[in-house]
Amino acid sequence: VQLQASGGGLVQAGGSLNLSCAISSFSLDHYGIGWFRQAPGTEREVVSCISNSDPRTYYANPVKGRFIISGDNAKGTVSLQMNSLKPEDTAVYYCAADLLGCMYWKSGYRGPIDDKYWGQGTQVTVSS
Repeated sequence: VQLQASGGGLVQAGGSLNLSCAISSFSLDHYGIGWFRQAPGTEREVVSCISNSDPRTYYANPVKGRFIISGDNAKGTVSLQMNSLKPEDTAVYYCAADLLGCMYWKSGYRGPIDDKYWGQGTQVTVSS
């Protein structure tokens, strides 16, 4: 599986960005696909996940109500619509494919162990 993240950029607080993760061999029937983020000097943290098996979506508490994750099997993409962005959302965002779906996606989860299930990061910077 190969993952390609895009859509990061610089935005003012209160603005929006849409991240996209293009995935080869894509199917939400076989993977949970989601996003982690890592700010400088901090550990990588879970953001959101989507899958065709329960739980179908997961959102970390800091992004609930502001971010929306969606998947398109036909296009082989998963998108993360980020609204009402805050400076604390500034981080490098990584997409990942998880053979276990979204089952373990919660605070403290580190994501897939194998590097092949990770895409490269995309920088999101929110100015105040």
